[in-house]
Parts: sequence; C-alpha cells; structure tokens
Amino acid sequence: MPEFFYLIPISVILGLIGLAVFLWTLRDNQYDDLEGAAERILNDDDRPRPDETL
Repeated sequence: MPEFFYLIPISVILGLIGLAVFLWTLRDNQYDDLEGAAERILNDDDRPRPDETL
C-alpha cells in the first residue's frame, strides 16, 4: 500500500511534464502545416537538376 503514495505524485509529475511539452509544441507552431509535407512530396518535380551530369 505505501507504494501508491509514491506512484501518485510520480504520475502527476509525468502528466504535468507531458502537458508542458505539448503546450511548448503548440507555442512553437509545430502543428500549423500538417498536410504541407505530404503535398510537397506529391507535387515534386521528377526532372533532374541542371547541375547534375551523368
């Protein structure tokens, strides 16, 4: 039973750390362009660059 008294504060601290990291990613605009990378892959040019020689 005393183990629960250690586990509860540890779980609260880990939850607060997770919330802080999530809010940090929101503040740094990590979720602004969710589809941009996928669209850039689909619309990529297949032509070789002019500086590449074979």
